[in-house]
Amino acid sequence: MINYIVRRLLILPLILFGVTLLVFGMLMMLGPYQRLATYVQDPSQLKGGGLDKLITKYGLDDPFYMQYGRWAKGILQGDLGWSEAAGAPVARAIMDRFPATLELAILGVIPVIFGGIWLGVFSAVHHNDFWDHATRVFSTVGWSFPTFVFGLIILMIFYGVLGWTPPGRLSNWALELKNTEEFIRYTDMNIVDGLLNGNFAFVFDSLRHLVAPVFTLAVVWWAFILRITRSSMLETLRKDYIRTARAKGVKENVVINKHARRNALIPVVTVAGPMVLGLLGGIVTVETVFGYRGLGLLAYQAATRLDYAGILGIAMYFGGILVLINLIVDVSYAFIDPRIRLE
Repeated sequence: MINYIVRRLLILPLILFGVTLLVFGMLMMLGPYQRLATYVQDPSQLKGGGLDKLITKYGLDDPFYMQYGRWAKGILQGDLGWSEAAGAPVARAIMDRFPATLELAILGVIPVIFGGIWLGVFSAVHHNDFWDHATRVFSTVGWSFPTFVFGLIILMIFYGVLGWTPPGRLSNWALELKNTEEFIRYTDMNIVDGLLNGNFAFVFDSLRHLVAPVFTLAVVWWAFILRITRSSMLETLRKDYIRTARAKGVKENVVINKHARRNALIPVVTVAGPMVLGLLGGIVTVETVFGYRGLGLLAYQAATRLDYAGILGIAMYFGGILVLINLIVDVSYAFIDPRIRLE
């Protein structure tokens, strides 16, 4: 397995090189005047009819390979251009928004994975009884519901009617406290920083703002994981080795938890990779609906403002995360099912 991991790590630079070529190729589909927006930080730079001079200055009329070389060099130095939507360099904007999205992803993926798998196994074990039909209805409705519609309903009920879960990341008083010198920012994840600062009122306020978006993500992805787990579990329960284990008198909970569930997790792990990618990328609709200041909201703002540098920077982020997640998923197969050999 170590050799496999080493080989995959050695291939990573080639894959990332392909990602950069694809992203830069998308950028080159724009004209020089449009690509100039990725370098302009102040509109006053455009005064005086100096557009052609700026294009020459930044080499936007040079051959493809020369422009790609300069762009790739900037990527290696952490220079992704200027984001008009964020009003800051793209790299800094991504780093500023990443802790918020990571916090949302962590809180979202825990109930989704464990809850979805448990419900899927429970539904398969109780095949064709009341509980199976109930979970199937739940999964169908949950997965068919558009995320933005469900998010708006949650926002209307829990905040508009009940006033429990406000949008955004923090209340005004908590945001003011966070910007003071007495509050130390360790990770920029509000719950972690609140705990490390010993301010439980701050932690509670952070949780209030996270309940609604996490619940929205959980219901939609729960349904997805539930359906995959149920289908895989039903297929596994029909295998010969399961019938043999039962014929030998093995306890039912051992058959389910030790023999069947573990082997049924392979398809779940396969679909969990892209799901985690979506969570780490910031669910655009969820963050936009709830005004949650993460990468998803940044992507939405960059797209609506035609912020080319911001869009391409986020695309590079997605590409890098996707490559790493695929590696983790491939390696995890061998740990879940020892019959799989990666050598």
